[in-house]
Amino acid sequence: MFFPRLAIRVPLRTLGAVARGDGRLTHDINPQEKGPQDACGIFGVWAPDEEVAKLTYFALYALQHRGQESAGIAVGNGEQILVYKDMGLVSQVFDESTLNTLVGHVAVGHTRYSTTGGSHWQNAQPTLGATPAGTVALAHNGNLTNTAELLELVHERVGAASGELRYGNTTDTALITALMGSYADRTLEECAGEVLAQARGAFSLVFSDENTLYAARDPQGVRPLVLGRLERGWVVASETAALDIVGASFIREVEPGELVAIDADGLRSHRFAAAEPKGCLFEFVYLARPDTHISGRSVHETRVEVGRRLAVEHPADADLVIPVPESGTPAAVGYAEASGIPYGMGLVKNAYVGRTFIQPSQTLRQLGIRLKLNPLREIVAGKRLVVVDDSIVRGNTQRALVRMLREAGAAEVHVRISSPPVSWPCFYGIDFASRAELIATGLSTDEICRSIGADSLGYVSLDALIEASTVPKNDLCRACFDGVYPIEPPARAGKDLLEQDPIPGCETPDRDGLARAASLGDPADGLNSLLSAGGAADALRRP
Repeated sequence: MFFPRLAIRVPLRTLGAVARGDGRLTHDINPQEKGPQDACGIFGVWAPDEEVAKLTYFALYALQHRGQESAGIAVGNGEQILVYKDMGLVSQVFDESTLNTLVGHVAVGHTRYSTTGGSHWQNAQPTLGATPAGTVALAHNGNLTNTAELLELVHERVGAASGELRYGNTTDTALITALMGSYADRTLEECAGEVLAQARGAFSLVFSDENTLYAARDPQGVRPLVLGRLERGWVVASETAALDIVGASFIREVEPGELVAIDADGLRSHRFAAAEPKGCLFEFVYLARPDTHISGRSVHETRVEVGRRLAVEHPADADLVIPVPESGTPAAVGYAEASGIPYGMGLVKNAYVGRTFIQPSQTLRQLGIRLKLNPLREIVAGKRLVVVDDSIVRGNTQRALVRMLREAGAAEVHVRISSPPVSWPCFYGIDFASRAELIATGLSTDEICRSIGADSLGYVSLDALIEASTVPKNDLCRACFDGVYPIEPPARAGKDLLEQDPIPGCETPDRDGLARAASLGDPADGLNSLLSAGGAADALRRP
């Protein structure tokens, strides 16, 4: 079999922070601030006679809020997999000429925020792996908790690194991908059932070979995954909003512990584990788009209802309710509605600045806070304000906002939070701070209020948040709020786990994002894959 070379486009520059003449950053926020960050957005489509790459592009655009580090699309045409991925936003990675070269009937797409494996181009997804019959391309949202065990299994079954592992991919996703092809006498569908039964943690997956689309969700269903229908095909996505964007009708959620396969023979469903639902409650608070539905419940309406309950639990004597846009807006609407206090826009958001907590560089993240929001002085001056935000992690963001509003003339600033205190880290795909860094771990609500400089502070109760979601309490993961973990946390944790314990034969990741002198797709890798024309064929040989 001929194995053509795969090349990956590589960014030509890195970004640095802007410093003032005195050497300090151009903001006054602690650069250690780090808010909640989701892992990824994933999408898959099986649709003969459709432009599957373009459908995937628009779906990833709708899922951009779930990850802004890298983006990629892999397309199967029945004979091979074409892949294109790079660091950057979806709109930065792809253009129309590139999408036009990605021709096929099945596609998998990914937007990434790193939770296991560093933020460098080798870790961009979809990841590729060899199978007995060809190649698998896989995209993952979540975080595995038994990565160390899976690493041992890769050592045992695969031996020396191959495919993307060979060239410095250090993600838990790459381990799953490698294991998918490690059963010589099994089909990919059978392999997937075997491998997924051994995985622990949170994983919503979409993957494909040259012909078939697959989707799977961990037994707890921590991360969302939904199934949709096109007129001439099927789609799978992290959120229902992505279905809306591509014109697909919602069919159902992929069930916890379910493996779905879609090809010319139709849709097949397999159960690789019993369902024990524990969907992430924080998806309702912040992570999901407001126009998404989770478990049949509108995320927007949930947030509005949380705001209503917040007004009842923590009233304030104030003149105006303002949101911290955009995630605080629905709850602020609900707070104003229930309290009778007028609603207004006191903070202007720069729509061209990305989500500050998604950017992996803490320096850039903090610069982004100042670039992103600016007070409307004529609105807030002399007013007693209720400021509604979605969560507090370290408190530095809220401290800066309170200071900004006071400088703009606000008479009082009462902060209201539409989630309970975040007191515990997440091991399932949200990159919170460590527990020692979470402000709610060491301080009471009154102490946090004084720390951020507010006149008062109130969090919605956990019970009120759960009731607003309408999902049964026992079907939700609430670990970041109450410390009750539905899946045993890993004995070893950390983003750099696989970089600390590499597989024999793999290269050291290039943290600067520059290409190494190697080409993924050598015959030794067993990958029947190719980058589309114009995809920087020399990218992996650049200095």
